[in-house]
Amino acid sequence: MRDKVVKSMQSFSKAMIGPVLFLPVVGMMIALTAIMTNTAFVSEGGLMWTVGKFFNSMLNSIMGNLSILFCVGIANGMAKKKKADASFVALMSYIMFLGANSKWLELSGKMVEGATAGALYGTGQTIQLGFHVTDMGVFLGMIIGVLVAIVHNKHCDTEFKGGFAPYGNSKLVYMIMIPVIAGLSIGVTYVWPGVANGISALTGFMSTAGAAGVFVYGFLNRFLIPTGLHHLIWSPFLYSAVGGQAVIGGENVIGAKPIFLALLSDPTAGMMPDTSRFLTYGLMKTFGIIGVALAFYVTARKAKKANLKAQMIPATLTAVIAGITEPLEFTFIFAAPLLWLVYSVLDGFFQMVVYLIGVRVCATNGILDFLVLNLPAGIGRTLWPLYVLVGLVEILVIFLVFKFMIEKLNLKTPGREEDDTDMALDLNVNAAAVKKELKAKQSGNSETEEDRLNQGRIIVEALGGKENILSLENCFSRLRVEVADNSRIDEEALKGTGAAGIMKKGNDVQVVYGLSVSKMRTLVDDALEKMESQK
Repeated sequence: MRDKVVKSMQSFSKAMIGPVLFLPVVGMMIALTAIMTNTAFVSEGGLMWTVGKFFNSMLNSIMGNLSILFCVGIANGMAKKKKADASFVALMSYIMFLGANSKWLELSGKMVEGATAGALYGTGQTIQLGFHVTDMGVFLGMIIGVLVAIVHNKHCDTEFKGGFAPYGNSKLVYMIMIPVIAGLSIGVTYVWPGVANGISALTGFMSTAGAAGVFVYGFLNRFLIPTGLHHLIWSPFLYSAVGGQAVIGGENVIGAKPIFLALLSDPTAGMMPDTSRFLTYGLMKTFGIIGVALAFYVTARKAKKANLKAQMIPATLTAVIAGITEPLEFTFIFAAPLLWLVYSVLDGFFQMVVYLIGVRVCATNGILDFLVLNLPAGIGRTLWPLYVLVGLVEILVIFLVFKFMIEKLNLKTPGREEDDTDMALDLNVNAAAVKKELKAKQSGNSETEEDRLNQGRIIVEALGGKENILSLENCFSRLRVEVADNSRIDEEALKGTGAAGIMKKGNDVQVVYGLSVSKMRTLVDDALEKMESQK
């Protein structure tokens, strides 16, 4: 039972990554429009200001409609086949809910007076896509997306004969969703106010928990990475009412990151709010990981240092610039689990320090993301130089702690392998893959279609073949695969394709590719499609 629950949570976590992958891009673009509309640099009403306002409004519409994006993204991610059909049914189900819930509020006499989301703030109702509905935030999209995926996976292959033949498959899924959505739209009218009170209580607890709450949040966010469940820690705080809500510019803004971005576009606003405490988990990615890499290098065997240095530099730069830390983290996450525990504790501790000294930055990824989002906000509203100072201290502390533990406990971190070669194995393949990709881009060389197809086939075969792959997704840095038999996984073959590490838990397999994961996902999808057409 426990394994089934964990597997379901992992499936949901993987599916949720789909829409989340796009949001850092949206956030960075909103930050750029904030610069374009900052009257300290441009004239109000001028061309630059007008262009900035135009694009700011366009991009903020994404942050204001996260619920429907999560609905479609989760249904697509959790669907095992016919993903396009699942997405379309999810979209229709979402719109049906809005119409049904709005009408039921009217018919039951529960509709609160108010024509805008701002006017309805705090009433438990809101205006969404023009409908006056129960305010469920992103949870509405998540719930409908999961329901559609469950029904879709069970009935998308159901076929009828005779006159009912046109109503099978995905059309049947849609028909089943009609009464499901009707019941949901009525039920939440009475149930959700209680749930909303629970969410408010949780929000209040996190606020009163103060530094201790930030520590636990930061610790779990890092410690749960091997399970893939860390997405379930940060995402509710970033994009739901759990992370806070506020009326900004007459609009009800929900979630820590949308609040930060909305205020970023308002130069008259004061200090960034307390909700920013949920936005500092990029501290380890930008700074702490440097201390880890230095400790690995200093404690490595002399014969292996040259090779290890060549591996550490690109892996560390990837972490600092883009926030992709797995290539380094996966070298000690299992080889030295005690080190991983201490690493997670230190992450939570330094996020707590940032909170205690009053820093209010948005730093969820690497240094590029940090600069784009916080420089426009200014020092006075974020105190971002203090964040950098804490980060530099974190590098030193992690270096000293890791060096002491590695030497004292004789941990087999990169460069300390007991063999007679001068090679450090863990990051070597990944470093070579990164260098090869960069070299190809610089020289303008490109792979042929046949080369790409062959590479995709190699990965498929290394995963046990097409029939062994039950589902395939990806997050920021890993392929997430559900297989029928994990004993058929060829780890060496996967490392030969550029994988930095492979993690198996039951039938769930994660293959770490770092920044090239999107490319690798495309190669596998193309290979699977080609194999299907050749049947």
